[in-house]
Amino acid sequence: MTGGDEKSARAPTADELAALLHFYAEAGVDSAVEESTVDRFEESRARTAAAAKKPSNQEARRPPAASATEKPVPAQPPSPQQPEATVPDEAAITDARETARNAQSIDALREALASFNGCNLRFGARSTVFADGNPQSDVMFIGEAPGRDEDRQGLPFVGRAGQLLDKMLKAIELDRTRCYITNMIPWRPPGNRSPTPLEIELCRPFIERHVELVGPKVVVFLGNVSTKALLGTTRGILSLRGTWSEYHPNSDTAIPALPTLHPAYLLRNPAAKKLSWQDFLSVRDRLDRFSG
Repeated sequence: MTGGDEKSARAPTADELAALLHFYAEAGVDSAVEESTVDRFEESRARTAAAAKKPSNQEARRPPAASATEKPVPAQPPSPQQPEATVPDEAAITDARETARNAQSIDALREALASFNGCNLRFGARSTVFADGNPQSDVMFIGEAPGRDEDRQGLPFVGRAGQLLDKMLKAIELDRTRCYITNMIPWRPPGNRSPTPLEIELCRPFIERHVELVGPKVVVFLGNVSTKALLGTTRGILSLRGTWSEYHPNSDTAIPALPTLHPAYLLRNPAAKKLSWQDFLSVRDRLDRFSG
């Protein structure tokens, strides 16, 4: 056996297994599959052959008559019907706008969002990830969509990207008691894929109303999704980051807004942290002006 064969035949170490599991988790793999392949066509042929051998006359298929001593089995009540996923249309977007507009408080908006069935993302998610932090603070951070850890815990930015965000906040003397954090999309897209334009439009009324109800002095957009959707631009985050503009949640309100890189992007591109550091210093400076 050659040295290469010996290397390929050895059992993986604990560190190698941990690295592999981490890779699967980041890729959105959250369930195991069988070690060997399964021939589904052969399974189908076997089922067809077995069905052909069954008696085909009506008498053979008739259930045996109940004896006089047997008690009838009571009928089970029908299980409650779960909302079914549908193809959203303009009516669903209109419903989202009306539902969001009718929410008169943050708690009411949370309840309205949790009961909204117009976006199919909610049917594949465990949680409606609403927000975290202090809604009375001066600064509001808006990310993209929940990941696996956020979906499990029901809070935004609690995974590896959230841990990095906490460190970045601490560096400018902020924490979750002194800022407010949410996402553009409240439900995890399958496999952590990017939300579709239609999904963004269905969720837009809720985040716009969310900003109205919180009334922050500064809004920070984390990543491409929230930046493009809420600033109404096609430019990418790398060209927009670090540049202040105004966000208009309605026609009467203008809030200073700063796009910056998403912490998940920084985990993949550590060299870009220096850019985010400049952006966060700019946020700190803007907040100091309001407090001064």
